[in-house]
Amino acid sequence: MSTQRDDTKATFAVAIIGAGPRGTSTVERLASMVANTGRLAVQLRVIVLDAYRPGSGHVWDSSQSPNFWMNTPASFPTVAPDRQDSEPGLSFAQFVQRHGDGANLSQGQQAELQNTSSGTYPTRALYGRYLEHVYDRCAAVLTGHPDVDYEFIRGEVVAVDPREATYRVSYETPGSDQRHELRADAVVLALGHQAADLNPQQKVLAEQAQQAGATYIGPSIPLDVDYSKFSAGKPALLRGMGLNFFDAMAELTVGRGGQFREVSQVPGERFDYLPSGKEPVLVAASRRGTPYWGKPLTDRFIPEDITLHYLQAEELMQQVAEARGNNPEATLVFSRDIWPLLHRDILWAYYSQCAREHETQLPIPAEQFLSHVAEILDAEHHEGTQVWLAALRDFITGFPMIQWLDVPGLAHPFEEIGFPSHEHYQQAVRQYLRHNAHCSARGMQDPLSWAVLTMNAGRMVVKDLIAQGLIDQQSKIEEIQGRFEPLVEGMASGPPLERIEQLLALSRAGLVSFAGPEPRFEFDALAGEFTVSSPWVDSEGYTARLLCESMMPANRVLQNNTRLMRQLLGDRVARAFRWQNADGELIPGSGFDVVGEPYRLVAGDGTVHRGIFVLGLQLSSVQWGTAIAAQSGDVEDPAARTLGDAHLVVNELARLSGLGISHLSLRRSQQGAEVGVGAGPDYD
Repeated sequence: MSTQRDDTKATFAVAIIGAGPRGTSTVERLASMVANTGRLAVQLRVIVLDAYRPGSGHVWDSSQSPNFWMNTPASFPTVAPDRQDSEPGLSFAQFVQRHGDGANLSQGQQAELQNTSSGTYPTRALYGRYLEHVYDRCAAVLTGHPDVDYEFIRGEVVAVDPREATYRVSYETPGSDQRHELRADAVVLALGHQAADLNPQQKVLAEQAQQAGATYIGPSIPLDVDYSKFSAGKPALLRGMGLNFFDAMAELTVGRGGQFREVSQVPGERFDYLPSGKEPVLVAASRRGTPYWGKPLTDRFIPEDITLHYLQAEELMQQVAEARGNNPEATLVFSRDIWPLLHRDILWAYYSQCAREHETQLPIPAEQFLSHVAEILDAEHHEGTQVWLAALRDFITGFPMIQWLDVPGLAHPFEEIGFPSHEHYQQAVRQYLRHNAHCSARGMQDPLSWAVLTMNAGRMVVKDLIAQGLIDQQSKIEEIQGRFEPLVEGMASGPPLERIEQLLALSRAGLVSFAGPEPRFEFDALAGEFTVSSPWVDSEGYTARLLCESMMPANRVLQNNTRLMRQLLGDRVARAFRWQNADGELIPGSGFDVVGEPYRLVAGDGTVHRGIFVLGLQLSSVQWGTAIAAQSGDVEDPAARTLGDAHLVVNELARLSGLGISHLSLRRSQQGAEVGVGAGPDYD
């Protein structure tokens, strides 16, 4: 390839705002494009803007505490397809297999890589180093191409304004309030997590705490929390028991010199804790009353043995296609069309494993037991009815060695159960966590683990159906996000099992207590303290001078308060998605209003921007589970949607720019499937 630049060619400028995982995927797709291309018909200018180090961005900062772990195993996440030949990108699994792929690693990172396997949960700092490595390699490819001008600008973008056929991007650099501008023919919004206003109840608590000199810590990215505000030996309340809670738990214990000592191989009894004396006393609270279920020990996010027999996406797509012959607006309803099928799959997975586990105890042959279960599940009923469920429950009662699995009840393990004292409740939670440890430690040998992993596989199908616009919007909001999401998130998006074992050790050591289900947080102005109590625990509530919201900032564009988000909405460059409920009311959604694939931004007046594309979290109105990373390997897999979205954006950029490429090879799967620029996108 010639390295001489042709200054007579027209220039097409692309501004990528955000250099975290989504921005890095876009840069990787661009690099893959030019690496497999000769001379371009235009001069392509690529400008990447972020206030943080490109690749890792803010959330994945490679210098953050090693106490912050990922909650997906090393075999799952990626920002690029598996590398073949000399491509610039590679999956995280390949990064591990290739011992860092030549990246400049610290001694600690090298040691961690040596101890990382497919089922290991890496530190977020190590994954951040992988992201930086992919970004740097891809940026080098862009820099080295004679028809590409690449530039990274460290700065905060504060405005994007349409200017006739182009866009003006305004930004400020660190340490300066001087505004700079650049022109772009296309803009990719890969913004990631954005700061957000507190909700009304949080605002009240924050204001009351400020007046009394107490400490309120709002929703934050874990590395932004000032843990020095937690005083040794003093109580601290934490609201939320998801991943952010476990980050805080680790940083405030191991991060302060404490040690977990392995003392047993019995699940639920693995560790005891040796305190340093610098730890605070944590009081944890969530609506469930318990943390998310710790993940089963498996090598893959969804093992290959997990299959769906009843929930078949192709059949549901065909169902919608046939219905749209008479009604172009026909869609699926989760409770009627999807959940009865997924519910069957979950129960079949559970009882199939129960039959294997209790084969010698069953009064009938295991094959006969499963045949009868299948007969009940396969029986035809009117759409959406629950008759089959009652029939199966009646059948299972005849086998006392096998318990009935109340799948919806998994979301509320202590629903309507009263506890006479805090001590009784601590014992109940510890027993729940020990049960979690016992089940998850058995991995694929355990019936409940099979059920949870099957539910997670079903979630991926539901995500794909939502992204294709096949599910009714009200059903998505009220049924999927309102009811199914708390169930599947609580059971399938929890921490590594080791975190559950650590939590048990801290509970036994008296350094973590649990407030109870449906907690009520208030501020006692007279005492100058926060209080938390549960209506299901008959004891006085806990008090503390510090309350930490152990959760991420709200992912709602109308609640996000960064200057760019406010400018986009305030100047009507963008608008929030609105959906219509059954009464005809228009209700704001959580994400931007976008159309098509790739997702183009819709302006406040309803017009569609030709050259502004949205990736990631702000697509929450047309996708579900937008914070989940892409899966390594096949880009066509619904779990790899973030890769597919970036692929389609770059495909469209190539078309808009007139690069003059008749067939642009952008590999989309391990098998080498390709999509030409001139062809209609066939992803999904």
